[in-house]
Amino acid sequence: MSNQSPWILPAGIDEVLPLQARRIERVRTRMLETFDRWGYELVVPPMVEFIDTLLVGTGEDLDLETLKVTDGLSGRQLGVRADMTPQVARMDAHSLPPVDERRLCYIGTVIRAKTDGLGGSRAPMQVGAELFGSDGPEADVEVISLMTEALAVGGCQAMTLDLGHVGVFRALVRAAGLDGSREDQLRDSLTRKAVPEIRQTLVDWSLDAPLAEAIESLCDLHGPWQATIDEAKQRLKGLLDAEGQAALERLATVAEAIETRVTGEVLVDLSELHGYHYQTGLVYAAYSPRMGREIARGGRYDDIGRVFGRSRPALGFSLDLRDLLGQSDDETPVRQTVYAPARLNDPALDRAVDELREQGYRVITTKSIPEGAPRLAAVGDGQTQTWQLTGELDHG
Repeated sequence: MSNQSPWILPAGIDEVLPLQARRIERVRTRMLETFDRWGYELVVPPMVEFIDTLLVGTGEDLDLETLKVTDGLSGRQLGVRADMTPQVARMDAHSLPPVDERRLCYIGTVIRAKTDGLGGSRAPMQVGAELFGSDGPEADVEVISLMTEALAVGGCQAMTLDLGHVGVFRALVRAAGLDGSREDQLRDSLTRKAVPEIRQTLVDWSLDAPLAEAIESLCDLHGPWQATIDEAKQRLKGLLDAEGQAALERLATVAEAIETRVTGEVLVDLSELHGYHYQTGLVYAAYSPRMGREIARGGRYDDIGRVFGRSRPALGFSLDLRDLLGQSDDETPVRQTVYAPARLNDPALDRAVDELREQGYRVITTKSIPEGAPRLAAVGDGQTQTWQLTGELDHG
């Protein structure tokens, strides 16, 4: 028998108390209003799906994140959603009529089987937006701009944007002729910027020196966007095919446009390869000085719709709404609380309570009214009795 207290929550799972819940709802409302103004329509994906449809086309990473249970009705395995992006892609392909472009947004709790090791929740309140059907740099700029505005309305005014493009690394992989296993090994090392490990691996694989140096240099190619892209063009000159060169040009185009739209610094990191197995182009993340990890991330995943029968351009972003609670010093306003005695069959008291609530007061009817608190008090007696607000009110 376990000695643990019965009220201990699982690691990475937390509860939301009243003050936090009020602030979350305030931010949620602002964010959904922002999405609506940009033309993004709200959808609500299901919390659970059959595992074979929930994970189709998402790769091993999401499979490991997904909690699995057996459906008591069908006997089939169910998965609890760990990310809503694939679900929204399926809704675009199967649940909605075909259109040239579609903008969707979503908000809801997702559950993950393990922690990320960086202090993130296993039950984040995921907020995101997805744009389907547009493959130009204008779409990249729109979605990144929406991401920064969503963060701003959530209280994160100061941020740094980090841009990358998986096409540069893939071009070097093609030039080196690496198989899938070696590609994954090298990607993992680059993501960790493990330079000695990368150097030894490339020596073991006997890659040509110029190509090995170029791959290793991806760890150094990070910093202010203009200088980093200029340096990348020099260090990777002659080693990138047409797709790799186009990736660098796309990165420069988007970075230049974004720099005029946000107040934060715009950086480029060519070893940024998050979501590599389904990302197909630009990747991006936003960082806050108040948090030691990204506060929002996204990218382009043009091929995800293929498994749902509609392969077309797609990109988006997501964030954990609760990460925004510590980003602003702006406190959620609390209504003035007034107390009223709990009494039955007193129409005059009921009317007085209703009137105060209509005026915006928070009225609590109770038998235990705190001493000195604002309250409704009876004035008069018998047929002439009325209820009046007494006590010192805080109008600040």
